[in-house]
Amino acid sequence: MDVRFPIGELELPNKVTLVDVKQWMSEVETYIDQLKNVVDDLSDEQLTKKYREGSWTVRQLVHHIADSQMQLFSRLKLALTEEHPSAPEFDQNQWVDLADSSLPIEISIQLLDALNQRVVAIGENVSNSDLERKVNLEGTDDLTVAFLLAKLSWHERHHLEHIKIALSN
Repeated sequence: MDVRFPIGELELPNKVTLVDVKQWMSEVETYIDQLKNVVDDLSDEQLTKKYREGSWTVRQLVHHIADSQMQLFSRLKLALTEEHPSAPEFDQNQWVDLADSSLPIEISIQLLDALNQRVVAIGENVSNSDLERKVNLEGTDDLTVAFLLAKLSWHERHHLEHIKIALSN
């Protein structure tokens, strides 16, 4: 297993359907409980554990999940409301170095809980044509709504496995 991608890299079906979206939204909907089961009541020492040399700590991972999900959510809303909008990249390594990444993880968990409820509300109401709508990530690729919904699910699960690996080390 490659610890950088413990659940594998994100892969989309050739043709994303609303059935796929329903599965992803189910995963997003249940994620907070899964995360809390793993990180509730961790000590400061446990929050400093890493899943591999040079990786982020458990604390940083929890805050990063919230940061990244906010970015993905914003891109999703842009893609659904504007005609081929552009969205900025963000430097996740610089974001994780900001002071808010040293706050208690419960703050990001609360943020994720609210954000995931909003993601699910949107995801459960997209149409087949919505899945093809796009947002341009500045200087790189066009991202479809289908891709964004898949990544919103995958990204959380991906880092939950990193947290589990870190805590088992």
